[in-house]
Amino acid sequence: MSGLRVAVLALQGAFAEHEQALANLGVSAFELRQRRDLERSFDGLILPGGESTVQGKLLRETGLFDPLQARIASGLPVFGTCAGLLLLAGRIQNDERTHFATMDTVAVRNAYGRQLGSFATVGTCKGIGQIPMTFIRAPYLASVSGDAEALAEVDGRIVAARQGKQLVTAFHPELTSDLSVHEYFLRLIRAD
Repeated sequence: MSGLRVAVLALQGAFAEHEQALANLGVSAFELRQRRDLERSFDGLILPGGESTVQGKLLRETGLFDPLQARIASGLPVFGTCAGLLLLAGRIQNDERTHFATMDTVAVRNAYGRQLGSFATVGTCKGIGQIPMTFIRAPYLASVSGDAEALAEVDGRIVAARQGKQLVTAFHPELTSDLSVHEYFLRLIRAD
């Protein structure tokens, strides 16, 4: 997968773990922190877990929001984990705010409760197979519509989805040694 360069939003949250996963796959990554970082060339974008409200606020304050939203809407491959899922959701059921809103999905914030609601399991993800799933104050998708497709469910709740070159997971693949979700995202970047 060498030759690819992936930007990792590094305003808040678990971005370093995504950078490490990409490094383990031999992929160049850099931290996206300010508007001038958009001048660098990149093939895909990762929106990490963290606090979506804070990330949304910082995206707007740094001037990154509008240009990133336009690029994602124009087909930039993007992978959002946990908070990143909320940033891409077209609607958030228990929050009036939306952020990029580029996916035909309805998300539910903190759906598994607070920190005590965190858990790990193994599940099947379409196009990948069996993978470990680590949930931390995770959202889930109440529904997908249009071109969005559910890729994985846990206890009847959608926890991974794809729409074109947009991929979201409610869980944190970057917190395990399994690199298959990141590999799947890199295949999306490479796909014509």
